[in-house]
Amino acid sequence: MTDNQTSRAAELTKQFQDRLDYDELLNCMRCGFCLPACPTYRETKGNEAASPRGRIAMMKAVVDGVYEPDEDFENQLSLCLGCRACEPACPSGVKYGHLLEEATDILQASKQPSALVRATRWFIFTHLFPKRRQMRRAAGLLWLYQKSGLQTLSRATRLTRLAGKQLSALERVLPKLPSPKWLNNRPTHLVPQGGATVKKKVAFFSGCMMDTIFVATNDATLFLLQRVGCEVFIPAGQSCCGALHAHSGEKVKAKELAKQNIAAFEKREIDWIVSNAGGCGAILTEYDDLLKEEPGWHERAQEFVKKVRDISEILLETGLPEMELPPQTVTYQDSCHLRNVMKTVAAPRKLIQAIKGVTFVEMNEADRCCGSAGTYNIVEQAMSMQILDEKMKNVKETKAATIVTANPGCLLQMKLGIEREGLTDSLCGTHIADLLAEAVKYRDEHSSSQVD
Repeated sequence: MTDNQTSRAAELTKQFQDRLDYDELLNCMRCGFCLPACPTYRETKGNEAASPRGRIAMMKAVVDGVYEPDEDFENQLSLCLGCRACEPACPSGVKYGHLLEEATDILQASKQPSALVRATRWFIFTHLFPKRRQMRRAAGLLWLYQKSGLQTLSRATRLTRLAGKQLSALERVLPKLPSPKWLNNRPTHLVPQGGATVKKKVAFFSGCMMDTIFVATNDATLFLLQRVGCEVFIPAGQSCCGALHAHSGEKVKAKELAKQNIAAFEKREIDWIVSNAGGCGAILTEYDDLLKEEPGWHERAQEFVKKVRDISEILLETGLPEMELPPQTVTYQDSCHLRNVMKTVAAPRKLIQAIKGVTFVEMNEADRCCGSAGTYNIVEQAMSMQILDEKMKNVKETKAATIVTANPGCLLQMKLGIEREGLTDSLCGTHIADLLAEAVKYRDEHSSSQVD
């Protein structure tokens, strides 16, 4: 080991000792209940180092000074999806996700990346995702690419493959984007449909990816909220939720975004803060932990967290009107963070089952990660596709025509799985808000035609 490597290892050890919660590390009883819940442990055929228990043991060993945080240690942490399926399975309630985020942040801060890597990370984490204007400009370029015929030409000439096999595949499953004019004229306040009495006042967390690439799903969400009698505010000062930052070793930036969002949403008296993306909703509910050592912000974060709800819970509580779709079999893939962090499991399923014409079939291991996990399907392609291939076996067993998800990354991953399996003519993927909005509108049209 060189002097530089020795020095880095010593500094990393000190950082782990100073920043990791030792009591939390000790909470792991090594009982093994997390093992069958962990996708990477299963896919590596029982490699202990690729399990939550194994990773916690390595973190503790680093803190104890008996194990150097070497390349293998970093690789094992990187291999973790961060799905947090181990947390509900843990009888001791170990907060594995928090340990993983802290460890990742420490490791990232100690690196000396190349100029290209530094520029790329700056562009993604500082210039693009936190800035709504930049996200809309990027979405505008994608719209132009799709609308101008460049997409058709690129696919026909296979130029998309220059971006790499994985990015080329993801390009094929991107939704059609609206025009820049549409994106730049988003609503900030909506009232219940038809002048109905206001049941609840809510603030909608529109997100960054959701309000650009998946803006149609946001529109479906707003339609549903209006339909159930909600007055909806969309705070202009909100930004990216910070999940991507927190999971990628950019915790300082994640805290900045959390503060910005809290400040934007606390300006109004509201009943709920509504999220329609499992990954976003999960970190919104953990702003109090993220800002626990920030003077003046922890209490504000606690008040914010109390109001965060997933769209499915709100719709189930307020009660959607009758819904209907043409006869079809539908299955559901859990968003890991919606299930494991927000604890929202039953609501999406009950809403789907309430649609007339739909036969709901529960997928085997629907609670198991699909392999998307933020940027995981790009940085850990092999493991991501291995997990996806296993997931698609379970999807096909349901014989469903539609697979429903509750998170944009999951939706893209499932569409990628459909593409890889050659099932685009018989199976489609959709967000639950899009499915429910379609079912409400279909029922309206069907009832109207019967009256006529």
